[in-house]
Amino acid sequence: MRVMQLEAPGTALRLVERAVPEPGPGEVLVEVAACGVCRTDLHVVDGELPPVRSPIVPGHEVVGRVAALGAGAAGLALGQRVGVPWLGHTCGTCPYCRSGRENLCDAPGFTGWTRDGGYADYVVADAAYAFPLPDAYDDIAAAPLLCAGLIGWRTLRLAGEGRRLGIYGFGAAAHIVAQIAHWQGREVFAFTRPGDSGAQAFARRLGVHWVGGSDEAPPEPLDAALVFAPVGTLVPTALRAIAKGGIVVLGGIHMSDIPSFPYRILWEERVVRSVANLTRQDGVELLALAPRVPIRTETVPYPLEQANRALDDLRAGRLAGAAVLVTGN
Repeated sequence: MRVMQLEAPGTALRLVERAVPEPGPGEVLVEVAACGVCRTDLHVVDGELPPVRSPIVPGHEVVGRVAALGAGAAGLALGQRVGVPWLGHTCGTCPYCRSGRENLCDAPGFTGWTRDGGYADYVVADAAYAFPLPDAYDDIAAAPLLCAGLIGWRTLRLAGEGRRLGIYGFGAAAHIVAQIAHWQGREVFAFTRPGDSGAQAFARRLGVHWVGGSDEAPPEPLDAALVFAPVGTLVPTALRAIAKGGIVVLGGIHMSDIPSFPYRILWEERVVRSVANLTRQDGVELLALAPRVPIRTETVPYPLEQANRALDDLRAGRLAGAAVLVTGN
């Protein structure tokens, strides 16, 4: 099989051939049709997430069909279409897993970081973290739901039910969250890189209430703000934009350092909280909700061999929506 593997942080991925792996107990082999390109992949490739194993195959928005079942793999059938997300394994025994907080597992596995991911023709996945996908989406359209959608959904839920919602960083996750929030009857305020006319036009096309640069104040105080851009300086900016009792939710796994800020902008019961990974329930909820909204993912397909170009386009902010690698399987 073909894989695009990372051999050292900060280097380009290399196309190599490997033997097709065999699934172990409780695992499935998935023949990959498409794999989304996520900003977390950039953090792995660029070394902002410290390397855990080398070489590693990135990719955690995986769409494909079950090609083989390992011993004891339950709940899935050969040929079934599934999606494989970032959180790829949990221990099931730690206090977090036992209390319904498996996203905080003490011994997790992460697709495309601690275990090989979907920039490949085949990937092995934990059967418990391979989600059946709704028929309403083709392979390319479904891929962004597996991280941009799932993490966006969890971020939105943790923001509460406020009506005025700010989104900082208008990329793949934001374009999904904005559609859900609009369907819920909320007003969405989109903040982009200053002067990024492409991202602002993209946000307007999705029907947001207001669009501006991240250096601008919204026309009225926000009830909550979601920060998807990995820029720590946006945290005090978002705090200044929310009303008393408002919530700022940080939706990424990596962020540059947050600068010091005056207590005054946190006071009056404002909250800053992070999002870590996902739970299987998040997956069940989002994949059931997506066709009801309906969420329309905007994608730019690339052949698997062009993974480096897709990453460069994401890094440079040249994408509206989500890049998706296509294997041809």
